[in-house]
Amino acid sequence: MNVLLVGGGGREAALAWALARSPRLTSLSAAPGNAGIGRLARRIPIAADDVPALAAHAIAERYDLVVIGPEAPLCGGLADRLRDAGLDVFGPSAAAARIEGSKAFAKELMARHGIPTAGFHIFDDADEARRYLAGAAYPLVVKADGLAAGKGVVIAQDPATAIAAAAEMLSGHAFGEAGRRVVVEEMLSGREASCFVLADGTTTLELAACQDYKRAGDGDRGPNTGGMGTYSPSVWIDERTASEVRERISIPTIRGLAEEGAPFHGVLFIGLMLTASGPKVLEFNARFGDPETQVLVPRLDGDWLELLAAAARGELRGMRARFSERAAVCVVMAAGGYPGGYAKGSPIEGLDEAASLADVAVFHAGTEIDDMGRVVTAGGRVLGVTALGDTIAGARDRAYEAVARIRWDLELHRTDIAADAISETAPLRPPRG
Repeated sequence: MNVLLVGGGGREAALAWALARSPRLTSLSAAPGNAGIGRLARRIPIAADDVPALAAHAIAERYDLVVIGPEAPLCGGLADRLRDAGLDVFGPSAAAARIEGSKAFAKELMARHGIPTAGFHIFDDADEARRYLAGAAYPLVVKADGLAAGKGVVIAQDPATAIAAAAEMLSGHAFGEAGRRVVVEEMLSGREASCFVLADGTTTLELAACQDYKRAGDGDRGPNTGGMGTYSPSVWIDERTASEVRERISIPTIRGLAEEGAPFHGVLFIGLMLTASGPKVLEFNARFGDPETQVLVPRLDGDWLELLAAAARGELRGMRARFSERAAVCVVMAAGGYPGGYAKGSPIEGLDEAASLADVAVFHAGTEIDDMGRVVTAGGRVLGVTALGDTIAGARDRAYEAVARIRWDLELHRTDIAADAISETAPLRPPRG
């Protein structure tokens, strides 16, 4: 199969690594890719959010499968253009991708289909929002409706904070059109986790669960980021919880989208809060997570290309996704200053040394090749260093061994990824009331 992979981050690097190992692969291209992906694929110099140019290229090349990584081209309708041209596409239509592109749409879908989530209200008028927030119970969460690069969320402990956040969002000053409508939710308490399900429009296929770490600093301190590390399998999701997620969340969500005329072909990311009364949905994404993909792909005992193609073609029925009993841990190495301002262009040393370790894969996220042929930093999150092990502790030790071999000026990483998973206080399952 001739495959086009859209995107150039750590998620796409992991997908390229997985696709390159398939015996079904004939050729792999990536638009735009990065320095690491370029070792596995022909790079196409088209930005991941340039939907017209991507569509024209893919249709002209007549790829056997197009795998769309990021949310922007999905919400921009790239999958629709390609399917209309007769191509197989792993990634939902714009209508189905609204489950990520509009938090209001997602909440209303869950309400219509009885999917457990936080109670909510939706506002597009600042005065109405202010009147509600002045008398609401706190804490609560104020969210911009649209895509806001993970920044459109404010946890408010009091009316003044909530009213100010809603007013700024609704004014359009904070997030443009993405904030012209806001969702106000009750604040859930518990443990967060991430689940993934492949879907071919009607059939679902559950993948392994993960735990990620959003804060920039050790001990979950500092600002939120796109993710500073992750591990799989989750120690917080037992078989009973996984079954509940499947029966009460993933299957009803995919079924609900199909019933409403927006069948979902691709992967659904389910951000969960494991509460005392059971799992509830915090958010949906219409694509693989980053850095969760970096621990998902090495654990599959099978062919990722076969699974992605089956989801694209409506052929998942009867298929299984078998995951290794081995654990995976990913440590994100970032540029100093991330998620704020950071420098680019620092040469990275030790990449080959780290990648030569057994059971280690170094997935590039924000990298490029400079004029001297060196791999240099080109983003906030630069690398995702992933290791497998017979236990989470073993995988963690190997991942940090690899991290220690990689160097550049002002590098930043957390030192406690997965530490709580192997501590004596980590339960095997979430608490229940």
